[in-house]
Amino acid sequence: MLVSSHLKLVREHYLALVHRWGGQNWWPAQSRFEVIVGAYLTQNTAWTNVEKAMANLRRARVLSVKGLREISLAELEQLVRPSGYFRQKARKIKTFIQFLDTQYGGSLDRMFAQPTEKLRSELLALNGVGPETADSILLYAGNHPVFVVDAYTRRILERHGIIGPKTKYDEIRVLIEQAVGGAGPEILRVPGPGSEPRHPVSRMSARQRSRLAQHYNEFHALIVKTGNELCRSTPQCERCPLQHFLKGQQPRKARNHKGTTNSKK
Repeated sequence: MLVSSHLKLVREHYLALVHRWGGQNWWPAQSRFEVIVGAYLTQNTAWTNVEKAMANLRRARVLSVKGLREISLAELEQLVRPSGYFRQKARKIKTFIQFLDTQYGGSLDRMFAQPTEKLRSELLALNGVGPETADSILLYAGNHPVFVVDAYTRRILERHGIIGPKTKYDEIRVLIEQAVGGAGPEILRVPGPGSEPRHPVSRMSARQRSRLAQHYNEFHALIVKTGNELCRSTPQCERCPLQHFLKGQQPRKARNHKGTTNSKK
């Protein structure tokens, strides 16, 4: 059961981050397909490593559905090697291509036209796709209004007493979706360009999105910025826009939560 005070707190956390930093220009990609490939490659690695692997794919001119369909598994493994776990990730990407071809005739338009819950279930059934990867694909590539929960989200909300250590992924996702989705447009305006974005504007970060998808995009990107720069294992609360929410509490040491975002982006 969701607590109304927690919904209000989540909304206030988001507004504090938006006020401090504004839009973050995430996801840095030129196409929906690049977002999908990046969502696979970013598992358990830093984004700088993903960028190296993506650069390899671009140089080889295979960063497309057709290109990754035709390239051999062995060649793909070597191209994505900088991202780590390269053999597993190459197989997972090949599995996605096979799924796209079999279910949707290789068409991202047809795939993303599916209802959110149906497509989410299909993605989660694929080898190597957990909730965070599925929701990243849905939100950032498909403009579906779902919030992406990562290790930084869990760390910040747990340190601020909004969730507990055993709160499940989908419970956190629903909490944030209801907190943000339940706010009126007079409260939540689409964030403008940030004063300190983590990435330059890309074709995908600048695309038109639904109001909710845009807010979920920005909230997740702002959480990543906060977790990556400030809410680390040893937190730097004195510099954090969320410091006043602690109300004198000492943040607990960061737990080693399972997830795909420990140092990425």
